[in-house]
Amino acid sequence: MNIPETLKYTKDHEWIKVEGTTVTIGITEFAQKELGDIVYVEIETEGEELASGDVFGTVEAVKTVSDLFMPLSGTVDEINEKLEGEPETVNSDPYGDGWMIKMTLSDASQLEGLLSAADYKDIIGE
Repeated sequence: MNIPETLKYTKDHEWIKVEGTTVTIGITEFAQKELGDIVYVEIETEGEELASGDVFGTVEAVKTVSDLFMPLSGTVDEINEKLEGEPETVNSDPYGDGWMIKMTLSDASQLEGLLSAADYKDIIGE
């Protein structure tokens, strides 16, 4: 299972790439495998300020629909519009072209609550 050491993670199976106050968020390889073939990604929160724990979108797979939760508080600056026409990109490249949103972080202290790659591996039993 691919779990890049350079990223942070959540118990909700999201990955977080931090670059200053800009944060990119997606779902992990583990999450996309559990969901199965992703057929639709809906994110309509661009420009909104959301709190940690708020739902920022949904992912629909053949088996289920899952909410996407904000791992950090901030403003959604950009959504990955490629996923509108090619949602399967989340399955094929979850840590690259399959990213979900980019946001501006409003409270850097929240980063301390994220999981390291090692901690995330423990959670999923890797």
